[in-house]
Amino acid sequence: MVNTDNATTADALRNALAAVLHKELPELTPSTRLFSDLALDSTSVIELLMELEDTLGLQIDPDELTPDVFETVGSLNAYVDACLTGEEKAS
Repeated sequence: MVNTDNATTADALRNALAAVLHKELPELTPSTRLFSDLALDSTSVIELLMELEDTLGLQIDPDELTPDVFETVGSLNAYVDACLTGEEKAS
């Protein structure tokens, strides 16, 4: 697994979103809404999760995902950080 911190996670999330949406995203903030501001849909959410799994080397349990995880860039970043922290503790 990749050793990471919050800034690295934020960069990985920005890069994954840019790859899934096929555009540069220079103005992302923690309050940027994934669905209404970035126009993510259910298919792009799956692509985003796969991209994050590949990039950060984490395993995301779909049963743990709740709609609030996908409200904003900040909420998704917090979820990914929590997944990475949990995996580091389990290692």
